Amino acid sequence: MTSTPCPCGRGPAYDDCCGPLLANREQAASPERLMRSRYTAFVRGDADHLFRTWHPRTRPDDVTPDPRTRWTGLEVLAASGDTVEFVASWDGGSLHEVSRFERRAGRWVYVDGEVD
Repeated sequence: MTSTPCPCGRGPAYDDCCGPLLANREQAASPERLMRSRYTAFVRGDADHLFRTWHPRTRPDDVTPDPRTRWTGLEVLAASGDTVEFVASWDGGSLHEVSRFERRAGRWVYVDGEVD
């Protein structure tokens, strides 16, 4: 176990926050938790988690995060129903997205998002 802060910014250490989701020991209880874990997967370069949590209908063939991108922060602006609005920052820019999620076989999965 490690006390490293979780990249998602929620507060708890990684092992108590997104770690169990990325290790596939737990499932996200809400779209926001899934979105936070997906951000953490981008930070950590975890393509397996991204693949598992992306709806197969909309998932690209290659979900490998670009290792040159250094993610620096996440701010959740709103979470309601099956959507989450957030801003994810990296060295040199930011991404503002309203993501849409769907329950599939009892698990939340990322479907798509509108980017500003």
